[in-house]
Amino acid sequence: MQNSLVQWAVFIGLTLAMALATAWQVRRMGGRSTDSNREFFLAGGNLTWPFVAGSITLTNLSTDQLVGMNGNQMLLLAWWELSAVAGLLMLCFIFLPIYYRNNCTTTTELLERKYGSKYLRASVSILFLLGNVFIYLPIMLYTSSLFLKTLFGIDVPLVVIAALLAIVGAAYAISGGLRAVAVYDTISGVGVLALAALVVVLAMAAIDFDFSGIPAERLSMIGGEDSPIPWPTLLTGMIFIQMFYWSTNQTITQRAMAAPSLREGQKGVLAATLIRIIFIPAIVVVPGVVAFKLIGPLGDQAYSRIVDTVLPDWLSGAFAAFMAAAVLTSYTSVLNSSVTLYVCDLHEKFLKSQPNVARLNTVISLVFMVMSILLVPVYSGAVSIINLVQQLNGLLSMPILSAFILGLAFGNVDARAAMAALIFGTGLYAYFTFVWTPIHYIHLMVITLFACVAFGLLVNALVFRRIASLPILRRKPATAD
Repeated sequence: MQNSLVQWAVFIGLTLAMALATAWQVRRMGGRSTDSNREFFLAGGNLTWPFVAGSITLTNLSTDQLVGMNGNQMLLLAWWELSAVAGLLMLCFIFLPIYYRNNCTTTTELLERKYGSKYLRASVSILFLLGNVFIYLPIMLYTSSLFLKTLFGIDVPLVVIAALLAIVGAAYAISGGLRAVAVYDTISGVGVLALAALVVVLAMAAIDFDFSGIPAERLSMIGGEDSPIPWPTLLTGMIFIQMFYWSTNQTITQRAMAAPSLREGQKGVLAATLIRIIFIPAIVVVPGVVAFKLIGPLGDQAYSRIVDTVLPDWLSGAFAAFMAAAVLTSYTSVLNSSVTLYVCDLHEKFLKSQPNVARLNTVISLVFMVMSILLVPVYSGAVSIINLVQQLNGLLSMPILSAFILGLAFGNVDARAAMAALIFGTGLYAYFTFVWTPIHYIHLMVITLFACVAFGLLVNALVFRRIASLPILRRKPATAD
């Protein structure tokens, strides 16, 4: 599509309108510029359920989903979103009550309370930060820059577009904290979901709702052994991937922990679950499949090409504005949660217990922003960005999840045993990924998780002479009246 004044005018106008609406809503909510963790990182505990739902949805839904999943050009990738329902329900009914009961600001704070070790908390926080800074932030910038470059036909390097997006996103995170991020998520989320759903309908109309002629493997929901998601993985590693992402990942849980009460947070999570069921699976796979029939194999350019094909100029400008908003919300969400982890788990614990949070928020946000921009070229040659994200995520996700399982499911586990399991699991999965990959990486994730838990229990017993116990076995029997 050739650039047009209408397209650019709609894009700029909507972007400014969403920014002004965010500023108005934040002021209406009574946000105060106080130098406190709760205000910067939990929005003062004032996020009502619509903002919790909107922020969770848009934090997850960005160009790495829309571009990456549609780039596979097969319906099978919808399983990532369908199985996410289980992860959200686990957050709602299992993990969120525990976080509220322990008055947590970060998910890692729960580990310190369970194990009594700030060092374990810091170790897990560092792993989260490594994933955010070296994987999630640069990939978000890469996929969004690729989408906008293709849609507008911009003849500039990807890293330049990425830098502009990162600067704007960092400005949101620095100036307004989680409150501004969550409000912008929700406002832009309405437009993102509406136009993404419209793209699905228009794309199917472009092929007269006729999927004939598309290879069967691209329409099947039962993945073979050589597919991105072999069907047995749905029964093994997939459930634990979702447990980690939705229930222990700071970026997601931080939104639910920022509600005024547990009940309000749970309402927001359930609303996000309903949105996911209705909208997300279709918008992340159907356009890519239609693009295969209309144009052919396109890889990660499939989504921007189909949008280019089915939307008129003025509407594509609106869509680009909302997509840019989706990028900014996801980027600022991960950036804000990363700063939260650094400030609460590292700086306050080991450097200065009562820092100037506003100043520290600014400095660390800028450092992470620059690092993410510099890493954008690293991902430019990826064949499938979404599969690369999930595979690299295993280096951190399963070892981290093992620490939560050892702390919540067992008693009398030494923090040093959990730390040993973290190191062991990261090394084991790295070996599986870079040296020897006997089976699909999703299977290897669950193997890594179970191996971490077993290793932690073994070290706990043999090295630290402590026998772990299941909480249910430690309960005293009820006495008769």
